[in-house]
Amino acid sequence: MSFDLRTYTRQYTQKDNRLAALSYFGTFAVFFASLYLAITYVSVWYILLPMVVVHAFAAVRLYVLQHDCGHHAFFETRQQNELAGHVLSPFTFAPHEVMKQNHNEHHGFLGNLEHRETTEIHTMTLREWNSAGFWERLHYRLYRNPLILIPLGAFYTYFFRYRWPKNTVKYGVKGVLVHNVAVLAWVATIYLLWGWTGLAVWFGASMLGGMMGVWLVYLQHNFEDTYWDRRPDLDPQMAAVQGSSCLDFGWFFDFAVANITLHDIHHLNARIPCYRLRVCHHSMPDDVAPRRIKFPEALAAMRLKLWDEDQQRLVPFPKTRGEQPSMA
Repeated sequence: MSFDLRTYTRQYTQKDNRLAALSYFGTFAVFFASLYLAITYVSVWYILLPMVVVHAFAAVRLYVLQHDCGHHAFFETRQQNELAGHVLSPFTFAPHEVMKQNHNEHHGFLGNLEHRETTEIHTMTLREWNSAGFWERLHYRLYRNPLILIPLGAFYTYFFRYRWPKNTVKYGVKGVLVHNVAVLAWVATIYLLWGWTGLAVWFGASMLGGMMGVWLVYLQHNFEDTYWDRRPDLDPQMAAVQGSSCLDFGWFFDFAVANITLHDIHHLNARIPCYRLRVCHHSMPDDVAPRRIKFPEALAAMRLKLWDEDQQRLVPFPKTRGEQPSMA
């Protein structure tokens, strides 16, 4: 009998309020304490820099916890997840309801070349690239340049785009407006407590967290042997397992980002809480375990720009128009 991966994952979908609360309130404690220490010891670089990094990771972790709440896969009840997600949202800059609905669309159309508007990072096909005009190609080159995508992408997304995300009118204008008031109140609180110095430290740490977030979002579906297809050939399970990455940066990194690195099994079964993803991954039989992407390959993936429908690979830009790119 062949191994049924989807059935296997169901044993890890049990939610536990004790583990959820420990992760939730523990992450908040680290988030606030690291910001306080970074601002208080702003003139002591060997305290400031580590605390900025810790705060950035805590911010990413809060974002992942909100993501789990959006799937109702963190606390035991729907109401608990909704409340927890809304409380998290001012600190992640992401309006909870609209983020939840947009992310559900992403899950529903994962790997579908005919619905790339639901992806976080836009990907052109090689054919589209070869037929594109100068300005379209220039725009896409700039967009996919890591020196633009990661820092400017983080700044634009978290500080501007999430103030009015796509589908806001469809999924809740009032919620976005209330969320923006809460974000403003959080920023004002930092200013009232610590002035411009506090805002500068907060902004720097938030930018670092945002850049880590954009990089991780990129790596979730942008690697050489990912998966894209068109209906009716599109296979949802292949899109989930092969089209989503399993990053192997070590246990501590997984813990620091609430296991968002283990993204393939998450897309196969979004009901698995983040605190059970790692054991789910590492308990499966060796012959069906997912291929894990290590740090050097993750860095190399930043060179990949276009989906080649013939080779079924993500490839770099060709050197000349119409050229078949080599494998990364």
